[in-house]
Amino acid sequence: MGAEILLADNLMDAGEEPGGIAVAQTLEVADLLVAYLEQIGVEYVFGVPGGAIEPLFNAMARSQRRGGLRLVVARHEAGAAFMADGYARETGRLGVCCTTSGPGSTNMITGVASAHDNNIPLLAISGLPVLSSFGKGALQESSSAGVNAFAMFQHCTRYNAMVSHPSQFERMLANALMASHQAPGGPTHLAIPLDILRGAAPSLTPTYDLAALFKHEPILVDERAVQRLLKELRLSSHVVFLIGASCGEAIEAIMALVDLTKARFITTPDAKGFINPLHPSYCGVFGFGGHASANALLASTPDIVLAFGTGFSEFVSGGWCDSLLNGRLVHIDNSEENLMRSPMAMLHVHGNIYAICERLIELLIALPPSDIERMGKRREYQTEVTFQSPEGYHSEATPIKPQRLMKVLSERCPPDTRFLADSGNSMVWTVHYLQPRNRRIERVRHYVEGQMPEKRSGLANWLRVLMDFCPMGWAIGAAVGIARGNPTCPVVCITGDGAFLMSGQEMTVAATEGLTVVYVILNDSSLGMVKHGQRLAQAESIGCELPQVDYRKLAESMGIPGHVIYSPQELDALDFGAILQRKGPTLLDVHIDGEEVPPMMLRMKTLGTLK
Repeated sequence: MGAEILLADNLMDAGEEPGGIAVAQTLEVADLLVAYLEQIGVEYVFGVPGGAIEPLFNAMARSQRRGGLRLVVARHEAGAAFMADGYARETGRLGVCCTTSGPGSTNMITGVASAHDNNIPLLAISGLPVLSSFGKGALQESSSAGVNAFAMFQHCTRYNAMVSHPSQFERMLANALMASHQAPGGPTHLAIPLDILRGAAPSLTPTYDLAALFKHEPILVDERAVQRLLKELRLSSHVVFLIGASCGEAIEAIMALVDLTKARFITTPDAKGFINPLHPSYCGVFGFGGHASANALLASTPDIVLAFGTGFSEFVSGGWCDSLLNGRLVHIDNSEENLMRSPMAMLHVHGNIYAICERLIELLIALPPSDIERMGKRREYQTEVTFQSPEGYHSEATPIKPQRLMKVLSERCPPDTRFLADSGNSMVWTVHYLQPRNRRIERVRHYVEGQMPEKRSGLANWLRVLMDFCPMGWAIGAAVGIARGNPTCPVVCITGDGAFLMSGQEMTVAATEGLTVVYVILNDSSLGMVKHGQRLAQAESIGCELPQVDYRKLAESMGIPGHVIYSPQELDALDFGAILQRKGPTLLDVHIDGEEVPPMMLRMKTLGTLK
């Protein structure tokens, strides 16, 4: 951003010297912050205004007038962080959220913590009262002299700093931006006092070219480890791949390896959206909400299991299952933090996942024809994905079976639909049963002729779910961020009535922005996972009931069209084509059979309450 453009919006109101020459105000730190965000390609900032952050909002208004960065106003600060999370997942750009001091900061922490546990690059900016007021009982004080919200961010960010002088600002911002993208990636936080934000910037234009730092990722390949992996593959007759959430850019190369090695593959719950669920070698999801077919594949004692891009947390490792975490495991990852979680593995291959796959493909196609032929004769294994309750998938009963709802969404939504599933039963039903039938079979490039599989941007993910921290209501805000980042694709947010009562107001942001988001509420008037968890554990039934709410009327009060759906016939009659082309959100209040038990036994097992 040129200095003349930045200064043009800061002309003094009175401001001409004799001779008609305009006198420019000194550039504020807030304007320099906006200039850096523009430099690295950020289009939107998600936030809630307040006094301590006002200079940043002023700077964003000036940027917006010249066609630059745009503000999206959330209804709650956690929602702003969820939106920034969704935006980052969809665009590959940095998600940015901002809030005022005090309760604004503490509200935002939940969304930042969620991004931290899911390795989402995000910059959180919070305001503070002026420095001279610290310790005097300033309104919404959140520095070390008050309710120390700044320190709270230390435990859920990759970098956390308070700017106490304008000369520190650029260095601290550069550190935050770099830390957000260093493997495994995650959120960073800057707390900036009001007087620093409105103070004179140390330079008229950005000193650092931070955009260059985001364009080039080091291509690291541990050649010795890759050669050892090649040897193991040549000796193995039963090969299994586990695809994790960090495989977005490498998924085409991984699928090429599946084809070359004749391996069977499974995914973690948060990686299902990378693949075609009808692929002939796919055996389902392993982990929370997963499939018996995936468990059976690992229990069949494969010679070698290649795990790509995963940290083996509870939900993605089957509760740290021995059939996965053993001496047959090869862990391939760019994150040393993730690799530390698999000390039992026979081999760690550290580096850029795409580059490792590319090198392995080169080595495989250079093998003697006899080796290729031998790998092609590997034993056949059952590959049909097995559902927990397949009869529910086709049920015509009323109220609607959740499985039946997943079937309709799979069949009626176009190929470019982005699905999100909220924490709770929504995520379990979706991970287990949603399998869009019009997904393409992955194209395997002609690597035998020297053309390597394409490197994706990491954005081609049709299903997004949360692992680890899992706040309810995340999907409601994240859906706005995804739709704002990519308004050409319809977005379907599958959420529960409990999550919607927590965060449903963020739906109005989609209305304000004119974004095509369909909010599908699984309405059973209960906190479903709590209810079924208590039943399975033979515990007391308490605290799981919710009031009966007409969510269509609630949506209509916000100016959003809604539909109440009681039966499969009413669901089939919906005009999904019109709904998914409408500019603006739509709400579907789907009354589901609350007696259907979701595939949640893994959670009961790890809680130690399974009876």
